[in-house]
Amino acid sequence: MNITTLLSTLVLLLCSPAILAHEEHEHGAMKASPEKMWSDSMAKEQTMAMSVTFDAKGRLWRTSVKDHHVLVDYSEDSGKTFSSPVQVNSQPEPVGADGDSRPKIAVGKHGEVYVTWSMLLDKPYTGDVRFSSSLDGGKTFSTPFTVNDNHDVIAHRFDAMAVSTDGKIYIAWVDKRDLATAKKNGEKYGGSAVYYAVSGNNGASFEANLKLADHSCDCCRIALVAPPEGAPVAFWRHVYDGNIRDHVMSILDGKNELRRVSHDDWKIDACPHHGPSLAIASDNVYHFAWFDNAPKSHGLFYTQTRDKGQTFSAQMHFGDDAHQAGHPDVLSLGREVFLAWKEFDGEATSVRIMHSRDGGVSWSLPRNAAVTHDASDHPQLASYNGKVWLSWNAKQEGYRLIALGDAP
Repeated sequence: MNITTLLSTLVLLLCSPAILAHEEHEHGAMKASPEKMWSDSMAKEQTMAMSVTFDAKGRLWRTSVKDHHVLVDYSEDSGKTFSSPVQVNSQPEPVGADGDSRPKIAVGKHGEVYVTWSMLLDKPYTGDVRFSSSLDGGKTFSTPFTVNDNHDVIAHRFDAMAVSTDGKIYIAWVDKRDLATAKKNGEKYGGSAVYYAVSGNNGASFEANLKLADHSCDCCRIALVAPPEGAPVAFWRHVYDGNIRDHVMSILDGKNELRRVSHDDWKIDACPHHGPSLAIASDNVYHFAWFDNAPKSHGLFYTQTRDKGQTFSAQMHFGDDAHQAGHPDVLSLGREVFLAWKEFDGEATSVRIMHSRDGGVSWSLPRNAAVTHDASDHPQLASYNGKVWLSWNAKQEGYRLIALGDAP
């Protein structure tokens, strides 16, 4: 069996709508019943999933989940020590925190701390998007509320958040309300939809939900990034006719214009649970990274656009397909661009790094940044004041913040 066939088989097994496989145990045994797996997921009290961001003062803010609570803490010494964690939700609730689903954190320009997460509901694969804010530097958080204004027991999950330069909060998520309506009407509907909501009052409330696009992939994370000015840019895996799952971008400016980023033509009747990444720096170049497993285009890919999606550079393949390269992240400081991803050689999982010093035109050879012999979270890149770090949580070694380099 060649590697393409093997990967396709694994994806179908792991990502079939009848099977929910947790990324936290990606090399372990799968459970059989989706209902039992869902109840186990709701009962899970600890997870390695984290999200991080730096604020304007250089503090690293971090979310984690424990005992059905979303926790927030921060580090003032580049991850060596952290403050005592603060509970965001005072009342416990099942929090989605596996694989592409995890709480997100963002910090406003005046130090406001915003957190989103998916609260799991009783029915398998369902949830609501939750939000809370802190206006006192993370000491206390507001009572959480649900952002999606459709309250059916369906999927409103895989939330993403960005804060624009004018202080508005944007939250986007995968939503199945249109699929539910289509089923009631006896109509076909591929995948889910992407919805979003905007707050202009520091998260005190959100405007009515807006639909960005029909037919998104069901369980792949959305990348949502605020450019130097204007509305954020969303990037996600889309479902085209014939169950072709390629990637599109759209600016959340109300026009709902979709621009296809990848043309790999991966046809699969399942969700890969393998979302893309996007980075935009002050030069307003969009950098994209994603995973696909099409017959002629399998593995990790990178491209960029310098004209907001009118044209794209040639796709660059990176990573070692034989070592299951996956879960890429990309970060741009302008001329300095970094890629990070995971590989597994049968014994150890490593985070591999490549960097470009000419805006993504040419790249260094890949190198190892960190290794573990046990389960681990997806890698994340973060930057502050021209410095770049790898954020990675592993079962054996714990949380690590690893310095990668400075901008030239």
